[in-house]
Amino acid sequence: MTPREQRAALLGEDVITQIHDRVALAPAPGPDVTDDLRRILTRPASRTTATVPAPRAA
Repeated sequence: MTPREQRAALLGEDVITQIHDRVALAPAPGPDVTDDLRRILTRPASRTTATVPAPRAA
């Protein structure tokens, strides 16, 4: 069973339709929110692309 089918079984199609309707009414996020989300999702926990080498075993 796919995740979508599981949600439909748990919530029912009427509830899923109500959720979709509410989401459609929500305003689009502003550029500041979009920029923040892009930064967070591309660098979770403020990690940089540089990695720290693991310590060598003795």
